[in-house]
Amino acid sequence: MNPMTPAEVFDKVSDSGIAKAGGSVIKLFVMGILAGAYIAFGAQASLMASFNLTADPATFGIGKVVMGAVFPVGLMLVVLCGAELFTGNCLMVTGALEKKFPWSKIWRNWVIVYAGNLVGSLLIVLCIAYSGLWDSGAGLLGAVTVKTAIGKCSLSFGRAVVLGILCNVMVCLAIWMATASRELIGKMIAIWFCIGLFIVSGFEHSVANMYFIPAGIIAAGNPDYVSLLDLDTSALNVYAFFIKNLLPVTIGNILGGSLFVGTTYWLCMKKWK
Repeated sequence: MNPMTPAEVFDKVSDSGIAKAGGSVIKLFVMGILAGAYIAFGAQASLMASFNLTADPATFGIGKVVMGAVFPVGLMLVVLCGAELFTGNCLMVTGALEKKFPWSKIWRNWVIVYAGNLVGSLLIVLCIAYSGLWDSGAGLLGAVTVKTAIGKCSLSFGRAVVLGILCNVMVCLAIWMATASRELIGKMIAIWFCIGLFIVSGFEHSVANMYFIPAGIIAAGNPDYVSLLDLDTSALNVYAFFIKNLLPVTIGNILGGSLFVGTTYWLCMKKWK
């Protein structure tokens, strides 16, 4: 076993930002597409596994547990196969605080990777829409996909920011714990528990929402899905996706990962020795 100490993890995480800061545009963008697709796979699978439970308020909590058991495969693919995920890259602040690369390299990485994550997520949305999988359960999966997106687009700006903060604290801690383990199974367990916690809790992840909300917008075009749960889709549109959810959740994700995890550990491990 012999896991790394917290101080060793900090050094490993801060060093990992060097390659991310110096990566070429095309490499970062393609790796971002992969990460967006991996997270979208986890999002779709979590909906498929739980839709009959989350559709009913009486079993909603159990449904969230099922979602939490399935969704973490997305981050496992990112970490273990290698890809660039915007939310995880919020930990790059550790390297900048250690002066291993300039802050401008962080902004560059985030913009390129974020765009790649969006493209990757949307590609999976289009594939799932074409596949006909939303007809599963006599259309109930499609209805729950729409319902999920409506809920996310109905959040107030402040609530979305807070839920984004809480989410990326757990995502970055998942990466932190996975880094501490020297073995594959240890990395998988660390990711599974942390990511499962954020899904069960209902926190908001910007890249996951790049699948959940566009999928809901497209599925809402089928009146059979909408009528199945008697859904009001007036709050569900592209503007709501980008401005009412993605913007505040992204702000929250940045604060949660870079400030509450990255900067806090830098202060504890380096500044306040």
